[in-house]
Amino acid sequence: MGKTKHQGPMKKSKLPAPEHWVSPIPFGLGKLKPKHIRDSFKTIWENKDNLNYAKNIITKGVCDGCALGVSGLYDQTLTGPHVCTTRFNVLRLNTMPAIKEDILHSDINELRKYSSTELRKLGRIPYPMIRRKGERKFSRITWDDAMDMIANKMKKLDPKQYAFYLTSRGITNESYYVAGKVTRFLGTNNIDNASRICHSPSKTALKRSIGVGASTVNYQDWIGTDVLLFWGSVASNASPVSTKYMLEAKKKGTKIIVVNPYREPSMDKYWVPSVPESALFGTKIADDFYQVNIGGDIAFMHGIMKHWFEMEASEHGSAINHAFVKEHVNNYEELKDHVNNQSWEEIVQSSGVTKERIIELSQLLANSKNAIFAWALGLTMHSFATDNISQVANLALLRGFLGRKHSGVMPFRGHSSVQGSGEMGADPFVLPGGDFKGDNIERMEKLWGFELPKWQGDIVGVTLENIVLPEDHERKIKLYYLSGGNFLETMPDPNFVEKALSKLDIRVHQDIILNTSTLVDAKEAVIVLPAKTRYEQEGGGTSTSTERMVYFSPEIEGNKNKIEEARAEWKIYIDLAKRVKPETAHLVDFEDAHAIREEIAKANPSYDGVQHLKKQGDVFQWGGAWLCEDGVCPTPDGKGNLISVEIPDLNKEPGDFYITTRRGKQFNSMVYSEKDPFNGAERYDVLINEEDAKELNIQEGEGIVVHNSFGVFQGRAKFDAITRGNVGVHFPEGNFLLPKGRYEKFAGIPDFSIAVKIEKADKYNARKDTKYVERRIEDLETEVS
Repeated sequence: MGKTKHQGPMKKSKLPAPEHWVSPIPFGLGKLKPKHIRDSFKTIWENKDNLNYAKNIITKGVCDGCALGVSGLYDQTLTGPHVCTTRFNVLRLNTMPAIKEDILHSDINELRKYSSTELRKLGRIPYPMIRRKGERKFSRITWDDAMDMIANKMKKLDPKQYAFYLTSRGITNESYYVAGKVTRFLGTNNIDNASRICHSPSKTALKRSIGVGASTVNYQDWIGTDVLLFWGSVASNASPVSTKYMLEAKKKGTKIIVVNPYREPSMDKYWVPSVPESALFGTKIADDFYQVNIGGDIAFMHGIMKHWFEMEASEHGSAINHAFVKEHVNNYEELKDHVNNQSWEEIVQSSGVTKERIIELSQLLANSKNAIFAWALGLTMHSFATDNISQVANLALLRGFLGRKHSGVMPFRGHSSVQGSGEMGADPFVLPGGDFKGDNIERMEKLWGFELPKWQGDIVGVTLENIVLPEDHERKIKLYYLSGGNFLETMPDPNFVEKALSKLDIRVHQDIILNTSTLVDAKEAVIVLPAKTRYEQEGGGTSTSTERMVYFSPEIEGNKNKIEEARAEWKIYIDLAKRVKPETAHLVDFEDAHAIREEIAKANPSYDGVQHLKKQGDVFQWGGAWLCEDGVCPTPDGKGNLISVEIPDLNKEPGDFYITTRRGKQFNSMVYSEKDPFNGAERYDVLINEEDAKELNIQEGEGIVVHNSFGVFQGRAKFDAITRGNVGVHFPEGNFLLPKGRYEKFAGIPDFSIAVKIEKADKYNARKDTKYVERRIEDLETEVS
């Protein structure tokens, strides 16, 4: 598809740029900021029992943290070494010893006293374990007995009655691929992964708009573009090394704009630890913040386009790239009519941004030759997420910001190799190399040599709901096979999730560590299998970064705390297949990791090249430097499609607030600090606009209750720079306010934004005592047998 190849790492600018400094006072003394250097020493101390192995992971392995794709200490964007706190935070998962046996086999209620953070720090799972119905503690079991028990259960079930799920904790492309293949071989399409929950709307929207489901540009394109615009993305928190790229971009004159309801401090000011100048004086990252309402992005983008069409009415070509549109874009007139029909009043009310401010950004983009739009969960975690992202694509297509240097669209991925999970076929809608339909099913059946189940598999939220279906229902899930993941802390309505997990006959946790969901009961048994980390995988493994770089990470020797009984994840799946269907399991068997890569190259033609990755530092980029190069899209007619989308009705009533869940000092659901070093917020702080709080007579630090018909959250008010009518709560603490069963209509991700009421805690509780009749929550009532 791509013609131009990536040029390899660029040299950094040597000159200091005082105009971007936060403060001339060294190390931000006296300011609220992370202590990166102190944290780095803490990492060394944490890993002191396995220091040489830890050093080898950092210097030889591909980062298992974020999706930037740092290999060893280097990446393909800038020369020089890169290290970051996210990578240091997850390092201990790879170096720590096994959990002490006296703790591991203590009473289940003792283990349940630990939080996920505390469980993580106990150490790794040392060997296969089981806890049968009525048993108070885990007991050791052999691999053979564990795998036979899972296989025997699967043989008794209809394949529609079991489901697989893979998390994003450093799982390699090889494991995703084998999991997807084995799942289909066993006869089920119920397979899902963490990446689809976060970014499937990006893929769905981009496919319908421009025919590709991945970033069309590289990080290098940030450096020197006119405008780098982040929608609902805190790139500096999720992927700290990206701040280095932002600093380089600013030195080349790039304007960085952030669109987010909350003025995230880490996108405002950041101290980049591996750039001496920034480590000393800090870097002012964002040139401007546009604080939209939660759910107000579509209206905000309508406003940008509306002003473009107004500019066009007075001067042709002043805002729209007509040459590009004429040659490469469909549906221009329809979109123009649709946008012109929106009133400014409606746009301003929904977006929460004034007309003057919208026009300001609209003109900046109209006068820019290049721009890159990057986004993350702020756009994808909505019931109208696909429309959000098609609207971003509309902006890019109207200006011709696509398929060339410094211009394109970038879904900003959080975790290492989540880009690869769908490309390997590990979700219900895809197979390697394309969607789960038509010709692609036939092609994969030919390659794999077995027939695929033709029914549509369910997404993770639905499979969880299907656990509580009546006993005789053909889709009642009775066995769940989890490779990592903690649904209690990542899915809406944790009370329901806990009930559902406990209603499974068998639950399998293939993992490195215990988490709170591992400790939930099951009707027959909970089976725990110790997995190897990516650095222990025999024959190495690959991972795909946000910019479509496929990196090889070698097996790293010398782990002093080696878990003798842990197995490579892909090997466990093959073992399972051999026990469930021994007569045909040779069809899914692989001699080694290299053999998997050879098959991946055939299964997904974009990955032709992965079979040549064999040693540390090996990398290739699928699709070339830019997708849709020169404006030619891989759509049936080669053109991009402008898609008219409606401004969503949030059904906000007077007095309603909208919540957003945010991740402070954490990596997905893995929390590293009880206090956010950027804004001083604690885990139960509710970020609220001071004006809103005053209207409710709420003082800063006062106890407040955030509630709706789905749940109640008790926290403390923290005044902060968030748009009026919106509040921020931490994920996963705030998940009790989110309903189950609400999914985005195109891509099926859960909706993580919802209307709430806010009251002072004493007022809420007093009223509850006198006026409320508690509604019965059947999920929480115990059955008396």
